[in-house]
Amino acid sequence: MKIGQPTEIPSPVTQAVNAATQKSGQQGSASVVANANATKSTRSAGVAVTVSTLARDLEKTDSDADVDMQKVDSIRSAIKEGTYQVNAEAIADKLLANAQELLNRAQG
Repeated sequence: MKIGQPTEIPSPVTQAVNAATQKSGQQGSASVVANANATKSTRSAGVAVTVSTLARDLEKTDSDADVDMQKVDSIRSAIKEGTYQVNAEAIADKLLANAQELLNRAQG
Protein backbone atom coordinates (compact mmCIF):
# COMPACT_ATOMS: atom_id res chain seq x y z
CA MET A 1 0.00 0.00 0.00
CA LYS A 2 1.30 3.42 -0.90
CA ILE A 3 0.44 6.48 1.11
CA GLY A 4 0.46 9.96 -0.35
CA GLN A 5 0.39 9.10 -4.05
CA PRO A 6 1.20 12.13 -6.21
CA THR A 7 -1.90 13.64 -7.77
CA GLU A 8 -0.38 13.73 -11.24
CA ILE A 9 -0.69 9.95 -11.52
CA PRO A 10 -3.79 9.47 -13.70
CA SER A 11 -6.71 7.36 -12.59
CA PRO A 12 -7.64 4.22 -14.55
CA VAL A 13 -10.49 6.17 -16.20
CA THR A 14 -8.11 8.87 -17.40
CA GLN A 15 -5.65 6.24 -18.65
CA ALA A 16 -8.41 4.49 -20.62
CA VAL A 17 -9.52 7.77 -22.19
CA ASN A 18 -5.95 8.70 -23.10
CA ALA A 19 -5.31 5.26 -24.61
CA ALA A 20 -8.48 5.50 -26.70
CA THR A 21 -7.50 8.98 -27.85
CA GLN A 22 -4.04 7.84 -28.90
CA LYS A 23 -5.38 4.79 -30.74
CA SER A 24 -7.83 6.80 -32.78
CA GLY A 25 -5.23 9.40 -33.74
CA GLN A 26 -7.78 12.19 -33.28
CA GLN A 27 -6.08 14.10 -30.51
CA GLY A 28 -7.49 17.56 -29.96
CA SER A 29 -10.77 17.05 -31.82
CA ALA A 30 -13.93 18.29 -30.19
CA SER A 31 -15.59 14.86 -30.26
CA VAL A 32 -12.73 13.21 -28.39
CA VAL A 33 -12.73 15.95 -25.76
CA ALA A 34 -16.50 15.61 -25.36
CA ASN A 35 -16.24 11.83 -25.07
CA ALA A 36 -13.44 12.14 -22.51
CA ASN A 37 -15.47 14.55 -20.42
CA ALA A 38 -18.53 12.30 -20.63
CA THR A 39 -16.48 9.28 -19.59
CA LYS A 40 -14.89 11.05 -16.63
CA SER A 41 -18.15 12.27 -15.17
CA THR A 42 -21.47 10.47 -15.37
CA ARG A 43 -23.27 13.36 -13.70
CA SER A 44 -24.35 16.23 -15.93
CA ALA A 45 -27.00 18.85 -15.35
CA GLY A 46 -30.08 17.63 -17.23
CA VAL A 47 -28.12 15.68 -19.85
CA ALA A 48 -28.45 11.92 -20.27
CA VAL A 49 -25.04 10.27 -20.45
CA THR A 50 -24.32 6.70 -21.49
CA VAL A 51 -21.21 5.19 -19.97
CA SER A 52 -19.71 1.87 -21.05
CA THR A 53 -19.50 -1.03 -18.64
CA LEU A 54 -15.71 -0.72 -18.58
CA ALA A 55 -15.92 2.94 -17.60
CA ARG A 56 -18.42 2.13 -14.84
CA ASP A 57 -16.16 -0.62 -13.50
CA LEU A 58 -13.17 1.74 -13.55
CA GLU A 59 -15.08 4.45 -11.68
CA LYS A 60 -16.26 1.90 -9.12
CA THR A 61 -12.66 0.76 -8.63
CA ASP A 62 -11.61 4.38 -8.06
CA SER A 63 -14.30 4.93 -5.44
CA ASP A 64 -13.77 1.66 -3.52
CA ALA A 65 -11.96 2.14 -0.22
CA ASP A 66 -8.60 0.39 -0.21
CA VAL A 67 -7.96 1.20 3.44
CA ASP A 68 -8.42 -1.24 6.30
CA MET A 69 -9.76 1.18 8.90
CA GLN A 70 -9.47 -1.40 11.68
CA LYS A 71 -5.74 -1.68 11.02
CA VAL A 72 -5.40 2.12 10.82
CA ASP A 73 -7.14 2.48 14.18
CA SER A 74 -4.93 -0.16 15.81
CA ILE A 75 -1.76 1.51 14.51
CA ARG A 76 -3.04 4.92 15.59
CA SER A 77 -3.71 3.68 19.12
CA ALA A 78 -0.29 1.96 19.28
CA ILE A 79 1.37 5.25 18.31
CA LYS A 80 -0.59 7.13 21.00
CA GLU A 81 0.40 4.53 23.60
CA GLY A 82 4.04 4.60 22.48
CA THR A 83 4.11 0.88 21.70
CA TYR A 84 4.36 1.09 17.90
CA GLN A 85 7.53 -0.54 16.56
CA VAL A 86 8.88 0.70 13.22
CA ASN A 87 10.25 -1.97 10.87
CA ALA A 88 13.08 -0.01 9.21
CA GLU A 89 13.98 -2.86 6.85
CA ALA A 90 10.44 -3.04 5.44
CA ILE A 91 10.35 0.75 5.00
CA ALA A 92 13.70 0.71 3.17
CA ASP A 93 12.58 -2.13 0.88
CA LYS A 94 9.36 -0.32 -0.06
CA LEU A 95 11.18 2.98 -0.54
CA LEU A 96 13.59 1.31 -2.97
CA ALA A 97 10.72 -0.42 -4.79
CA ASN A 98 8.86 2.89 -5.18
CA ALA A 99 12.01 4.62 -6.45
CA GLN A 100 12.55 1.82 -8.98
CA GLU A 101 8.93 2.11 -10.11
CA LEU A 102 9.31 5.86 -10.65
CA LEU A 103 12.54 5.36 -12.60
CA ASN A 104 10.92 2.72 -14.80
CA ARG A 105 7.94 5.00 -15.41
CA ALA A 106 10.23 7.89 -16.38
CA GLN A 107 12.19 5.71 -18.82
CA GLY A 108 9.15 4.06 -20.38
